[in-house]
Amino acid sequence: MRISVSSDMDEPVARLLVEELRRRGHEVLPHGALHPGEDSRWAVCSERAAREVAAGTADQAVVCCWTGTGASIAANKVPGVRAALCTDAYTADGARRWNDANVLALSLRLTSGPLLEEILDAWFAGTAGDDEEDRENVAHVERLDRDGRTVP
Repeated sequence: MRISVSSDMDEPVARLLVEELRRRGHEVLPHGALHPGEDSRWAVCSERAAREVAAGTADQAVVCCWTGTGASIAANKVPGVRAALCTDAYTADGARRWNDANVLALSLRLTSGPLLEEILDAWFAGTAGDDEEDRENVAHVERLDRDGRTVP
């Protein structure tokens, strides 16, 4: 898979993320502090990574900032992106299964090396579920992207 990765800071866990993704056989498209000379502001580099997912030039993305919140907010502003801030493996599994999330947001402050591996294991093992209500919710979010509003 092609995975777009952004981080606003060159932190050890961000470098470990890139190494781990490559070790798992993924092609990494680095952004922000992970790509020297590129704008590393969390809003900018997260948007850049998310746009690659929306455009189809990346299969998924992982966006990082100190708390993960800003990165997830910026990524979710890109139509077609469903970014989930995950601080544990259970949340990562649920984000893939129930929300069909295509962008993983991580906290550089909270994510340790072992926790990163657990989150990535759950994220990549997870797939969108076939529960009808979940699929309807994802379709609703897709209509929000397209139409701007769905509830009168």
